[in-house]
Formats: sequence, structure tokens, C-alpha cells
Amino acid sequence: MLLDGQLLAHPFFSPAADRNKEVILLELQRLLPAHGVALEIASGTGQHIAWFAKALPGWLWTPSDMHAGEFATIVAYSTAAGLCNVRVPHVLDVLSHSWQESPLTDLEDARFDVIYCANMLHIAPLAACAALMQGAAKRLTPKGQLVLYGPYLEEDVAASKGNVAFDASLRSSNPDWGLRRREEVELAARQAGLWLQKQVNMPSNNLLLVFGPAPA
Repeated sequence: MLLDGQLLAHPFFSPAADRNKEVILLELQRLLPAHGVALEIASGTGQHIAWFAKALPGWLWTPSDMHAGEFATIVAYSTAAGLCNVRVPHVLDVLSHSWQESPLTDLEDARFDVIYCANMLHIAPLAACAALMQGAAKRLTPKGQLVLYGPYLEEDVAASKGNVAFDASLRSSNPDWGLRRREEVELAARQAGLWLQKQVNMPSNNLLLVFGPAPA
């Protein structure tokens, strides 16, 4: 596990999450107020949520993942950091009816100021994009924001060699996977009532996309 720059022996450690946690945090610090309630979708190892929660103590975070097998690691990272603003993880599958249509009765909050999701859409079926947007639109506060991070393709931007190779590798592993076009993600958001408010070019050819309710 990685904590405060110290690499400890742990079977569930994501080098990518460790590399990008600081640059994402810098953008979140620019974007977010001092206090709020956040939901992380596809928390994975829990490295991001532990890092963000420590740096943003005024925020209360709920981790989630579709695989409960990840939960022990999520709890381990938060416990090792001595955090009291990270709740217990919840099982959440964006393709489920309970996310897209029904109230999340097992979560403490019906609405969130931020819903954060990193590096999920390219390792999920295309339908997960629309499902993510539909559920998020129902669960954001009136001024809430959906923050996405990861690699995307763009129609008028030449894809990097790394992203082209990554996309080909994903599709060879699973035909339902692959880098999503930013324009398609934006369209899915609009169809759910969310609008792209901000786009930030991030290191290693990634994007940070911020969506929110349509302006009045």
C-alpha cells in the first residue's frame, strides 16, 4: 500500500492510481468548495478516495464498487491513513436498475455534491456510459457535479500513439471495452440532463471532465 510516499507491501496496489492521484487532487481542490458529500464510483483499490479524503477533510466520502472483493483493500487504505471521513464501501453497479431508476436506499445520502469516477468507462460496456449519466443526474444536488477522469478519444484531436495502442489492447481483450469518444460521453450526459461544464487536459493523454445540471 502507498501512504504518504512510502511503498508498503500490499497485494492490491495500482501504480496508475498512485501516479495520477496528485494531479487529480489539484484539480479537485480548484473545483470543490471546502465542504460537501461525495460518492466515488468504481473505487477499485481505494487509493484515490483515501488520498482525496485526507487532503479534503471537509468532505465526506462514500466509496463503491461492483465487486465487494475490493472492499477490504478500500478499508485498509482509509484505515491506514487514519481517516474518519470515509464511509464503509457499498456495492454499486451502474448498469443495475437500482442505480438507474430506484433510490439508493442502502446509501446514507440520497443526493451528492460530487460523484467521482475514474478509469471505468473504457473497461465497461458502452451502455455503462449512459447508465452512469442517468443515475448521476438523479443523485446530484442542484449544483452538484459529476467528475470523470480517464483516457478519451476526440473527433478533432489526433489520438496519441499510446491511446491508440491502449484502445486496441482493450478491444482485443474484450470487444465491449475500448476508449470512449468524449463527444459520445457528452451526448449521453445531455440526454440525462447533464452538461459539460469543464474539460481539463491531464498528463499522459487523459482528460478530466466535469458535468453538472443544465444551466437555468
